[in-house]
This record gives sequence, structure tokens and C-alpha cells, in this order.
Amino acid sequence: MLNYVARFLQLRESKGMTTIKFRPHSGEAGDIDHLAATFLTAHNIAHGINLRKSPVLQYLYYLAQIGLAMSPLSNNSLFLDYHRNPFPMFFLRGLNVSLSTDDPLQIHLTKEPLVEEYSIAASVVWKLSACDLCEIARNSVYQSGFSHALKSHWIGKEYYKRGPNGNEIQRTNVPHIRLEFRDRIWREEMQLVYLGKAIIPEEVDK
Repeated sequence: MLNYVARFLQLRESKGMTTIKFRPHSGEAGDIDHLAATFLTAHNIAHGINLRKSPVLQYLYYLAQIGLAMSPLSNNSLFLDYHRNPFPMFFLRGLNVSLSTDDPLQIHLTKEPLVEEYSIAASVVWKLSACDLCEIARNSVYQSGFSHALKSHWIGKEYYKRGPNGNEIQRTNVPHIRLEFRDRIWREEMQLVYLGKAIIPEEVDK
């Protein structure tokens, strides 16, 4: 099945058409196998809180930098108390996390549900710094399905380069040293996994 999907996407790309990226809900509830399946097939996933139950899968998601669009307020209402949400732990460990909304008409209380997610995470519960919030917002644009032109507008013309080389601080407000740290630790982990022979392209998938 995966082979057919890959061929289908190659065909679309060869004809100059946009490719389709799989961004399913996964790991909010249910079996841990869901996260294993989406690791093999997904570009990003929504939620992923059950990665806290599987350090091995969590490490694989970190190495692959698969995006996790997490909605702690939604999780708090349905599955997991806000204070037990693994978002801050994932963020500290360098997973590619962002804040998102889910069922805003049901869960959120204002006309700006995404601002709700950010303000509660920053001011009320996890005390995220301005630098943290800017990095999370940058991750959000990076994970999105926005066109190359829109991503270039919001986070910089060379956003697809790894580490500080892809950071336009005037747009993202993320210090170069933060992204340099993230990139260096990730590269060291990749070299450990590949016994010092990891081949790391300097550009990532747009």
C-alpha cells in the first residue's frame, strides 16, 4: 500500500502538481500502534500525547522531526489533565511541536481559540518564555501546508535550511543560538544512530 502511495505522489510531482502530505489525528487515544503506523506514513500528526508511553517511538519522532500539532486544552477536556500533558517535556527534548486548536466551538471559550492555547500555556500553566513562544510559532508555520511563498513571507526566504542558516530573526524573533543548539544536538544524535556515518542534507523538505 505504501508503495502505491509513493508512486502516486511521484506521478503528481512529475506532472508539476502539488503532492499530498498525510497529517492525521494520531496518538490522542487508542493503541500505541497508531503512532507506529503514522511514523511510517505521516508528514505531521495532530496530538501525539501517547508518545509519552513509548520512549522508543518518541525518540524516532524526534530523529525524523515529524511535526506534532498539539492541543492541550482539547486534551484536557477529553483525555488528559492539562498539568500531565507531555507538551513541555516534548518541547524541552527538541521534538518538533506546535500549539494548535481542536474542536474550537466545543472546547474553547473565546473567538480566538489559538490565542487561548498560547496564552494559557505561556501565562497560566507552563510559564513559557517569549523565546519559547516564538520557536513554537515558527514550528507551526514550518509544519503547515502553506505554500513555499507564504512560508518564505512569514519565517524567512531560506526557512528550509537547517539550524540558524534557515532562521531570519527579524521575522521569527527566535535567537540563532536557540536553533543552533537544537540543530547541534539533533546532528549528534543522528551520528550516534548511524555510527558516525549519517548523511545529513543541509536543506529539509519544503
